[in-house]
Amino acid sequence: MSSQDITARTAPHTQRRLPTEVNILLVLVGIAAVFEILGWIFQGQSFLFSLNRLKIMILQVSVIGIIAVGVTQVIISGGIDLSSGSVVGAVAMVAMSFAQVSTYARAVYPALTDLPMIVPLLIGLGFGAIVGLINGWLIAYTKIPPFIATLGTMVTVRGFAKWYTKGQPISFPTEGFAWIGSGMMPVLIFILVAAIFHVAMKYTRYGKFTYAIGANAQAARVSGIDVERHLIKVYVIAAMLAALAGMVVAARGQTAQAGMGLAYELDAIAMAVIGGVSLNGGRGSILGTAIGMIIFGVIISGFTFLRLDAYYQEMIKGAIVVAAVVADVHRQQKRRKAS
Repeated sequence: MSSQDITARTAPHTQRRLPTEVNILLVLVGIAAVFEILGWIFQGQSFLFSLNRLKIMILQVSVIGIIAVGVTQVIISGGIDLSSGSVVGAVAMVAMSFAQVSTYARAVYPALTDLPMIVPLLIGLGFGAIVGLINGWLIAYTKIPPFIATLGTMVTVRGFAKWYTKGQPISFPTEGFAWIGSGMMPVLIFILVAAIFHVAMKYTRYGKFTYAIGANAQAARVSGIDVERHLIKVYVIAAMLAALAGMVVAARGQTAQAGMGLAYELDAIAMAVIGGVSLNGGRGSILGTAIGMIIFGVIISGFTFLRLDAYYQEMIKGAIVVAAVVADVHRQQKRRKAS
């Protein structure tokens, strides 16, 4: 027997693991199949083969999906962002106030009506960038835990949204601004955003640095990465995506209210966690989050289809998120043992 044969027989047997995204996709297929079966049993009709239901489902989650793309990058970097829902509400108010038509007698800024669509968009993104800059600076340079820093920002920005017009809604946008929320535009915007940051996270230095910081910030610093500066970039991008989501949701409803985006940050985090993003940082992908978003949409739509009461839906959604976190902890333990 040759030495190569002995080595082949004595070498430990290793199994090739499926990519995390494939496993999550299998979960999606399983959940969809369960709702399809339950649909025929309890409703006497198909859950999946209804184009109108699928369109509504994907529209429901696409706006939060835009936020989830930014939240994914924050979590991969080892942080958390609780302020994104408040940014949605505040930016919806601010952007809509610069997107009103001149025929509305009670415009917030009567001298600044009928502006081109790009103006409120840039103002909204700029507002988001400022919030992200504050978050990033607090976390990077004062060393405040991300949970505390973004919790403070969440409360402050939500207060600003309520103060901005003393709680009064803002309506009557221009056709150009309303267009970004019309039809399937929110879905197309999500796809574009997800595609851009999938490429950025997988193939650029920005993505490599984000993963490196999340895996081990000190090692990343030793290797020459400006950790503090990069963290600011991550939080600015996340807040700008939340701002974009705020403008999309305002344009879709053609009105802005201070309460918009309430608890969106929790749903976005849930999408990322369900999609395989590790809360310990350093692991996850935009593709996984996109699949997690669809799982989230299937669950919400499926519960509504089965006419399950809203409070049951919330309890089951919470249990699913906890199960996803437990699965992540189990995966981390297995990796540590294997290494």
